Amino acid sequence: MTSLPSVGDQIGAAVNQNNALSAQGLLERVFARLFHGLVYAQIWEDPVVDMAALELGPGDNVVCIASGGCNVLSYLTANPASITAVDLSPAHVHLNKLKLAAVQSLPNHAALYEMLGHANLRHNVQAFDTYVAPHLDEDTRAYWNALTLRGRRKTMLAKGLYHYGLLGRFLAVVHFVTRMAKVDFSPLLTATTMEAQAAFFDREISPLFDSKVIRFLARRRASLFGLGIPPAQYDKLAADAGGDVIPVLRDRTRKLFCDFPIGETYFAWQAANRGYRPDGTGPVPPYLEAQHFETVKANAARVQVLNQSLTDMLAQQPAQSRQAYVLLDAQDWMTDAQLTALWVEITRTAAPGARVIFRTGGKDDILPGRVDAQVLQRWAYQPEASQRGFDADRSAIYGGFHVYVFEG
Repeated sequence: MTSLPSVGDQIGAAVNQNNALSAQGLLERVFARLFHGLVYAQIWEDPVVDMAALELGPGDNVVCIASGGCNVLSYLTANPASITAVDLSPAHVHLNKLKLAAVQSLPNHAALYEMLGHANLRHNVQAFDTYVAPHLDEDTRAYWNALTLRGRRKTMLAKGLYHYGLLGRFLAVVHFVTRMAKVDFSPLLTATTMEAQAAFFDREISPLFDSKVIRFLARRRASLFGLGIPPAQYDKLAADAGGDVIPVLRDRTRKLFCDFPIGETYFAWQAANRGYRPDGTGPVPPYLEAQHFETVKANAARVQVLNQSLTDMLAQQPAQSRQAYVLLDAQDWMTDAQLTALWVEITRTAAPGARVIFRTGGKDDILPGRVDAQVLQRWAYQPEASQRGFDADRSAIYGGFHVYVFEG
């Protein structure tokens, strides 16, 4: 009997591209170890952009990477036939299952918002025990009930869920640095015009990128592990500015805070406030909006969440069975052989007219010249849709957004 690869082996295969004894290889293995745990409590890709680019609707069978789960649940607002979400991080799988069970079992939208919107109320633990835990599988329930150095893991829901994970800790460091620089985000979060947002950025944020401390830290590959950026992807970011990551980080932070009204982008709220608007008036991911509660609740049973690689999962699916694929930025991590193996399975399982979307750390499409040409020629790149997606993406941290359509 052939044994299945362990979680560690799967994550290592996805991340490790260099010899373990090299400096780059050591960083890759540190990142892979960190990825065993929670990275994102909230996913940092814009689901509204995703659904528009995919033209997602009834009858579509979606394949995606789970990450923090917000997008998986938000796609349910488009009434797809099914969603199969995969993730190599067991913590992300357990988080997705918790969010799905919460949507299905909590009595109303207010209770859901308290648990996953505010995510910092003491009675959320009791609500978890009463409503959510009975609907979790044994492994997921044990994960959330487990005792950690900071108490039971489920107390994240009472202490600020979005303060946890690699991203939560990264933002904690960012806020420590900005407090030391006497930056107060209140004028940004209460701004009523985009001109005021831009003025705040130019006055308070942009100068930080010129400080010696920030420049020193940002130029270390490990400094961006908290954003879920492995060494290989760091290099792609830096390549957009001739190898210096500082101008790239400055421009993308500017887009995050300046290119969209602050009242419409929950990504900027997470970055500046480490949580959604405290009074509960938004903005939030679509699945947390009151208008979508009944739809998401009714459709949640259509989601399957698996602790598996995307390629391995697709290899088990019937031919021509999927219409939509969301790859996030995972391909930035992959070798040429891994990319081709993935696209062989995507092509085999793609129904006529299927659409694939993905993001890249750099601005350019990474597939030409790396994926086997006989496979890639069956797909048509969509430059206009890709540009529209990039321009509208409120998460703002990526260099490129890409759309492909299957031509058969």
